[in-house]
Amino acid sequence: QVHLVESGGGLVLAGGSLRLSCAASGSVFSYDVMGWYRQAPGKQRDLVASITSSTITHYADSVKGRFTISRDNTKNTVSLQMNSLKPEDTAVYYCFTTARRTRTSVILTTYWGQGTQVTVSS
Repeated sequence: QVHLVESGGGLVLAGGSLRLSCAASGSVFSYDVMGWYRQAPGKQRDLVASITSSTITHYADSVKGRFTISRDNTKNTVSLQMNSLKPEDTAVYYCFTTARRTRTSVILTTYWGQGTQVTVSS
């Protein structure tokens, strides 16, 4: 089992910055991919950014150039630096990881954090 603990959400004015962090713990072999989804009220949960264990990153088009994802493999943490925030970035942000349970596992299991609210006020 994997436990994800998020921190860093809050209320910010448009144009401001926030940094989200997520720490993973559990008895798995590796955290192959870590990242963030977000879900606004009445909308589906969408991928914001992800990063592999070899630091290959992927961003949603809506956040490219404004958000930066990073990870620390020694601490099993992932962070999301969010700059130039817009009201449309308002959502609950969920940390996730796809983990490999053992060295020989071919199946990756996805785990989710509880979510942290980000509110951008105009």
